[in-house]
Amino acid sequence: MALPPQDDRTMPAAVLPDLDRQPLDRSLAALQTLIDQHGHVIVVCSQAVPREVERRLLTVRSLLESDRIALFRPDLPPLGLAVLARQLRQLASCDLSPGVLASAARLLTHYLHAGALLGSVTKLDRVPVSLKSHAKSWMPGSQFGVLAHPQPQLVRIGPDATLAGPEFATSMLVGRGQLQSDWVTATLAKSWSVQGLREVPLPAESADWWGTGKLIEFCTFLPDLSVLYQLVTSVRQNICHWCGIEVIGDRCVFCSAVSPVSPVSPVRDNQSPAYGGQSPPSGNQSPAYGSQSPPYGNQSLRYENHSPVHRNQLPAG
Repeated sequence: MALPPQDDRTMPAAVLPDLDRQPLDRSLAALQTLIDQHGHVIVVCSQAVPREVERRLLTVRSLLESDRIALFRPDLPPLGLAVLARQLRQLASCDLSPGVLASAARLLTHYLHAGALLGSVTKLDRVPVSLKSHAKSWMPGSQFGVLAHPQPQLVRIGPDATLAGPEFATSMLVGRGQLQSDWVTATLAKSWSVQGLREVPLPAESADWWGTGKLIEFCTFLPDLSVLYQLVTSVRQNICHWCGIEVIGDRCVFCSAVSPVSPVSPVRDNQSPAYGGQSPPSGNQSPAYGSQSPPYGNQSLRYENHSPVHRNQLPAG
């Protein structure tokens, strides 16, 4: 998930490989070193990694008796999670407190559109698949466009096939697996009015997450740091009543305590009390736990200098 830096301000990632296979004392030392160096650690993890990785992280957090480790494991495809991790690395260069930065992960997921073009959906269990789609999956040459986030959607690729895209201007990353097609880069990117498109290596967990290696994974996102910063800082900040750290939203991502909270900054007009006018997460989701995945290759990405702007208005509140 360690995507190449977006710009010269993007903070480097600290990759934690082989947590489920290395001795416990080595895992403890790695996390303790990061805490000593940076004060707080935000661990972002794919749900496709082995369960042993999650258990190791929870064990280390418990043994260290630290409330300065935030474990975040959202239900995003691997490439979408890699994009989110890089956005947090971008924001880490700004004047945001650790609690606000960690809380921003939940907010920024709502501005990601993540999916894939699949050659088969027979083993796909992350998105609802009808019996009809399963049957068509056995037909030679069948391909399916799947949107996993923010709303699940599946279509069989044809002349009029389309997926619901973002209502604001974005950039797109594409990771190619063992599937040959230009539908994502030519058809989908055009219909979504993508402003910048780059290819990156496919994440190691993608084949397991999507149930097939015959895929092309994609994710659209807001690339501009100023827009990301505006989104996060437009949300009201609160003080966690348990550990005293500044957060946004109703749950502390470090100690997992839930409101009541005390506001420390005023709410702007027409803003949601908890999310500053942004779309709040569905349900009472709590921070999920997990680990890092193997790093990507050392490829540099270049993006057109476009500031993402809503087709009718700015995406920020």
